[in-house]
Amino acid sequence: MRSAWRLLALLSLGAVGCRTAAPAQRPAANGAARPAAVASAQKEEAELPGIGEAPGIASSAEPGAVSDPLEPLNRAFFQFNDKLYFWVLKPVSKGYAWAVPQPARRGVKNFFSNLATPVRLVNCALQGEAQGAWIEIERFAINTTVGVAGFGDPARNRWNMEKQNEDLGQSLGRYGAGPSIYFNWPIIGPSNVRDTVGYVGDLFLDPVNYLVPQLWCNFGIRSYETVNGSSLRANDYEDFKKAAIDPYLALRDAYDQYRRHLVNNGEGQVVRPEGALPTE
Repeated sequence: MRSAWRLLALLSLGAVGCRTAAPAQRPAANGAARPAAVASAQKEEAELPGIGEAPGIASSAEPGAVSDPLEPLNRAFFQFNDKLYFWVLKPVSKGYAWAVPQPARRGVKNFFSNLATPVRLVNCALQGEAQGAWIEIERFAINTTVGVAGFGDPARNRWNMEKQNEDLGQSLGRYGAGPSIYFNWPIIGPSNVRDTVGYVGDLFLDPVNYLVPQLWCNFGIRSYETVNGSSLRANDYEDFKKAAIDPYLALRDAYDQYRRHLVNNGEGQVVRPEGALPTE
């Protein structure tokens, strides 16, 4: 249940944009950030009318193609997440980054990513990607042992085994579910009908929700994960806002293109706004 907890953590800590998806954000919460190539983002680490739409359609996703009938409400939530980021998440993340060395923070990020292996593994299987599922099994075995409980990532650094960026929203898309209407959820950030359903489903696969079922303890862990992730993406969201004439539209369209790119298994040239999308 990568669940409501990640949702609550993102909301309360406002990582503008949120494991996902790419994620953004597990939440990292919401907002947006400097565009980075999808390929490198994957190595490092996210419309009722659209239901039934073939995944390959509109893979380039022009800006006007996003169904956004709730735009006034979505803009209000975008502003809420924006304030939450600048008033809460950013100052807390800066203090945390000052106190904790970057290698330690990267180790924490690796730990949570390793723990979320079941989410990626199950979705690789659902999409018929046997090789990807096997890589996830190998990565988990290597990183849990050689990587010391997942704090290290020797599977990637020494054996070039890349993490498979898969989630239930992508799985539904691969089976023909279109994105439907766009949402910008408080704390969680950009999403749509399909990815919201996928997000909730992925929560049930997240081991953290079973290992720490107590509400407040779980909330604290999710909050810490969000702060840790945000501390590794300093100024990404600020750079994103400076480069955008309308940050809301820029984030909405970037999210739509990025998710279509993932559903289509990387076809097309699309960039991911780091820190603006659901992440793990």
